[in-house]
Amino acid sequence: MNMEKIEQAFALVLRNVQLLESQLSTHFYEGLIEQNASYTGKSDLSDVRLMQDELRALALTKKEWQKVYQFALVKGAKAMHLQANHQLTPDAIGYIVNFMVETLYRGSSLSVLELGSGTGNLAETLLTGVSDKTITYTGFEVDDLMIDLSASIADVMQTDAKFLQIDAIRPQVIDPVDLLVSDLPVGYYPDDEVAKRSAVASEDEHTYAHHLLMAQGFKYLKADSYAIFIAPSDLLSSGQSSLLKKWLTNYARIAAVITLPEGIFTEHHQKAIFVLQKSTQGKAPFVFPLTSLTDPEIVKGFMMQFKANMV
Repeated sequence: MNMEKIEQAFALVLRNVQLLESQLSTHFYEGLIEQNASYTGKSDLSDVRLMQDELRALALTKKEWQKVYQFALVKGAKAMHLQANHQLTPDAIGYIVNFMVETLYRGSSLSVLELGSGTGNLAETLLTGVSDKTITYTGFEVDDLMIDLSASIADVMQTDAKFLQIDAIRPQVIDPVDLLVSDLPVGYYPDDEVAKRSAVASEDEHTYAHHLLMAQGFKYLKADSYAIFIAPSDLLSSGQSSLLKKWLTNYARIAAVITLPEGIFTEHHQKAIFVLQKSTQGKAPFVFPLTSLTDPEIVKGFMMQFKANMV
């Protein structure tokens, strides 16, 4: 990647977004959506004239665009004070997910479903980072702003990502997929009538949305395939965990648990990576405390042990 071009492109995108914010009296992400629409020629704002030729002249690769948008999304998240569930998945975690995908799946093609695709950053990290597979990607996201944002980014990057505005907890009719992935949104699901259909439903209070997403998502997964969830580190000990563990006993096995460094998350939102397999048979889980995502020796040690235990 050419970091000089990436910095130039980010500066141009930021200039255009700020211009659009001012002219349209809107917020950063809406400005970014309109900037993307202008770049691809899909904008219907005839009074807005942006200097997109400078961006096109840089001829960015998909990986370079992905880095530009990572910077833009971080800038937007700070400007808009987004809630934790709408924060983008850090690239460092995305690269770990890519490594896991490459290790677990040896074939040349892969169908992927992401629950709660948000800004689309994890999707684009996967689509631009896993180069040895043809990936068919679908993202379910209920928030219309996030859908518009992720779809507009995919248009500019020209990646084959499909984003659908869907409440992923409600049953859908889709073909089973090879891989399920989600940086799980955490909280209570408000619709008890929908929740009570699930094996993880609570009888005493609203059910945890992240538990419901895990259980519902497994219905879309092929037998013996994997799900990679970025979830609260206390997933198996927090409230309603007894319901989740009962579901796990009947439908899934925990293949791996990777704890993540505290410094990359906001306070009280510590997370880990849980790798589940749609099978109740298998060896004991691989557990690894990943104390740094930037120390090459620590990351290399994790990768070696993950391969040794999971392949």
